[in-house]
Amino acid sequence: MIQICLSVVLLMGVASLTAGGDLAASKLISSKQASGTVAADAEVVRYQCPQWKAKHIHDAKKVKTIEATLKKLKCETSRSQHNGHIDLKYRCQKWTELKLKTREEADKWEKWLKQYGFNTQRK
Repeated sequence: MIQICLSVVLLMGVASLTAGGDLAASKLISSKQASGTVAADAEVVRYQCPQWKAKHIHDAKKVKTIEATLKKLKCETSRSQHNGHIDLKYRCQKWTELKLKTREEADKWEKWLKQYGFNTQRK
């Protein structure tokens, strides 16, 4: 099991899709700290996405932000451009832990991960 220590910028609401499959407007929340040395009352979200998933995105800035977030979460990513949009593919084959300070942060991360097709578990 891999434990990660990183600061990650999370796009909340990014995975809400419009009827055409485009990403809806999103807002950034501040960086969240994930660490293996957090207080005992820390929340843990485990996640995995063993199969390749893809998002069809028309905004290059969103692609960069989402891809950076996925990479910080230790996911493999790949992108290709065609027909006026970018396909961002990603997967995370091994179960990985994200340790957060509060239940609210863990809830937000778990929601985001599930919207992106990840399997999640809470500890």
